[in-house]
Amino acid sequence: MTDLEFDKEQQIVNEIKKYISDNLPLSQLSDEALEEKVEEITGRYLQGHYIPIERRISIVEQIYSSIRGFGLLDSIIKDDTITEVMINGSDNIFIEQNGRLHKLDKQFESQRGLEDVIQRIVGLAGREVNQANPICDTRLPDGSRVNVVLPPIALCGPTVTIRKFSKEPMTVEKLIRYGSITKEIADNLELLVKAKYNIFISGGTGSGKTTFLNALSNYIPKDERVITIEDSAELQIVGVENLVRLETRNANTSGTGQITIRDLIKSSLRMRPERIVVGEVRGGEALDMLQAMNTGHDGSLSTGHANSTEDMLSRLETMVLQGAEGLPLEAIRQQIASAVDVIIHLSRLRDKSRKTMEITEVVGYENGRILLNPLYTFEEDDRSTAQKVSGRLNRTKNPMKNTMKLQLAGITKEI
Repeated sequence: MTDLEFDKEQQIVNEIKKYISDNLPLSQLSDEALEEKVEEITGRYLQGHYIPIERRISIVEQIYSSIRGFGLLDSIIKDDTITEVMINGSDNIFIEQNGRLHKLDKQFESQRGLEDVIQRIVGLAGREVNQANPICDTRLPDGSRVNVVLPPIALCGPTVTIRKFSKEPMTVEKLIRYGSITKEIADNLELLVKAKYNIFISGGTGSGKTTFLNALSNYIPKDERVITIEDSAELQIVGVENLVRLETRNANTSGTGQITIRDLIKSSLRMRPERIVVGEVRGGEALDMLQAMNTGHDGSLSTGHANSTEDMLSRLETMVLQGAEGLPLEAIRQQIASAVDVIIHLSRLRDKSRKTMEITEVVGYENGRILLNPLYTFEEDDRSTAQKVSGRLNRTKNPMKNTMKLQLAGITKEI
């Protein structure tokens, strides 16, 4: 018996794949039947070779996933310690693990192989990506977010970025455990959500906005009608029976059929929502969202990219202008001030930890400025170093001013 070297193993994998695609009616076989056939044929090919059982299983998985799964990606996706996958062409794969980036010592067998996997991922969600339409946002069956850019736009070859999705919904208890917020703050946020304050979560890339929104959305009373609107559906709201999940759609190859966040917000207003949860506001849809918040659709939750609370307000102004050029800045600021009640700002700090930096209420508009009243701010303590951030979210001396919704909800507790 001979030990099987890696190159020889890959050669056998390719031979078995070719044999299977040439000789088996793949379209007629169920997943289970195909897996059994792969095991049987692999067993025949490996006779006479000494090979540990783990490697034998690995070969079967490689062959099966290259036919029905996502090939090399399957093993990466199954690894729960990996949070992000970046594929820059067939032979450059990077992963984020425990907040750090590493290059993987694996690669796709060819650019064609990578393109086949991309088509399988995109096809599962009913999307299209090709030379005429080379950019696509989609998701994996587990909800993980996927962005695809094809050549000739991507010069290094097909580029895929996958933001992995936790199998367990994020809860506020976990945020407390991770030190992002305290139990007292969580209790106060629960009151704000239940009293239907309009809450905006802001932060930079990878700061945990969607994660925080997920946790916060689970404070929504279970008997309400909730409509979620996202580019690629990844929110996990549990326990709400009257839940409608809406997802955008890209234009097809002939350039028609596009459904935007803006279309979905307008449509959701005719669906008798008690809550509208928008995964992320990026453009002109900000105007529709603010108008919804201002016309009795309280309790809306959303996120947006920004580097500070003030930056979130100016970003919102810019987004509204994308949706309604010529609208006076004063009118826009008044809209924002009366629509948004609370902004929670998150940040990814120098030690890669994610922290809640500020919880601020928006208290009005005066002399051309939106007025803010910070309720909690993150302060570093003397245990902080250049490598490690230590600190906590502290209550400021400012009393909460906008307490009307708490009173209407019958909540007497001071926040």
